[in-house]
Amino acid sequence: MTTLFDKIWVSHSIARNESGEDLIYIDRHLVQEVSSPQAFASMAESGHTLRSSARHIAVQDHNVPTTADRLTNIPNEQSRIQIATLRNNTQETGMRLFDLDHPLQGIVHVIAPELGYVLPGSTVVCGDSHSATLGAMGALAWGIGTSEVAHVMSTQSLWMKKPRTMGVRIAGALPLGTYAKDLALALVHQIGTSGGTGYSIEYHGPTIDLLSMEARLTLCNMTIEAGSRFGLIAPDSTTLDYLRDRVTGAAREHFNDAVRAWSAMRTDSTSDYDREIEFDASALAPLLTWGTTPSESTVFSGRVGDGADYKNQEETRRLEESLLYMGLRHGQAISSVPIDVAFIGSCTNGRLEDLRAAAEIARGRKVAKGVRALVVPGSSSVKRAAEAEGLAQVFVDAGFEWRESGCSMCIGMNGDSLSPGERCASTSNRNFENRQGQGGRTHLMSPAAVAASALQGKLTDPREYIV
Repeated sequence: MTTLFDKIWVSHSIARNESGEDLIYIDRHLVQEVSSPQAFASMAESGHTLRSSARHIAVQDHNVPTTADRLTNIPNEQSRIQIATLRNNTQETGMRLFDLDHPLQGIVHVIAPELGYVLPGSTVVCGDSHSATLGAMGALAWGIGTSEVAHVMSTQSLWMKKPRTMGVRIAGALPLGTYAKDLALALVHQIGTSGGTGYSIEYHGPTIDLLSMEARLTLCNMTIEAGSRFGLIAPDSTTLDYLRDRVTGAAREHFNDAVRAWSAMRTDSTSDYDREIEFDASALAPLLTWGTTPSESTVFSGRVGDGADYKNQEETRRLEESLLYMGLRHGQAISSVPIDVAFIGSCTNGRLEDLRAAAEIARGRKVAKGVRALVVPGSSSVKRAAEAEGLAQVFVDAGFEWRESGCSMCIGMNGDSLSPGERCASTSNRNFENRQGQGGRTHLMSPAAVAASALQGKLTDPREYIV
């Protein structure tokens, strides 16, 4: 009797050392321009070569501009260097690259599922902390550091200490106007930014069963914000239907046999988890953050500081510094806070389903005067699909900027960033200080809520526009 996490872990464990670490075989490795230059250099210096080129793909996403002229104009020198370096490194090693001009280019955590690259029961790593996103496919996926990137490229394995397991059972239908992003924020709020530290988290229950694959990817994406490196959802008919026309090679040839194996991948009993949490989604309301961690959130009818612990002196000092940075007052009504920028995109909420939800709010309406609003598709495939459905035109007509795919304002290192003091309603995953630009102030929320906030020029409950 054991958990799904344990089963996948054991099936990939090659050896154990005296420190109790397991040598884990890595099935898939995703490489980016930001986290890989030192790893490639280290591998070359040690005389190692890429062990299995077919198990690695490279993506240009963090540093890439999202403007239409990006193939010929990358203003930032550091970005130009990193993009060119990845291009050279992949050419020298034979690693497949989804470059700026590739029709399938996009954010690594968005295109990996689109390509059918991540399979149930596999192990997947990437030099990016939000790699837990891919656990939605029924895989063990996690972020690694630069030295580990080099180790995986050279050996196709990693030494790892096995974490404990946490089951998060979610029941109840999501109310009108709430989405996977609200669910993720609510869970982070409940257990805190370190509540999952030392655990892998498996999401399960009736609510999870009904979530689309895109919603599951959003939920798993935010797992790292609760302190856990692993977010996991067991494969089911939703997973298999999503993969059916996406897998290639042997996976396509033997898909029916694989389906039988994947369908049997389950946690034997909820009692097998080291810790179990219950969550009622039916009581959920649209949420947004007011502070500088993803756990500091409240409803749109709430007030700045809701849920904060002012009994602890050290925490009180941190909260005061956080509100000073955010330019907010404790007890201030959330609905009174104006915004300067609205951002829809990122590996959290840059998929087609996200753009559809935002477009329904924006359709036939106009962005408030003085607000800069951007929509950045998570991949070139999402961009084409949104244009074919007419979503792009809805955004343009409403006054949003329609961009090329990339990480954009989520990371603020590619030309899309906030100026000091600017306030942004954002669909990204982190509201840390300076995350979206030096001195920029970030409020995390769903795509629908960002669209609603863009229309009113202040933090706005999306339900005001949902009939």
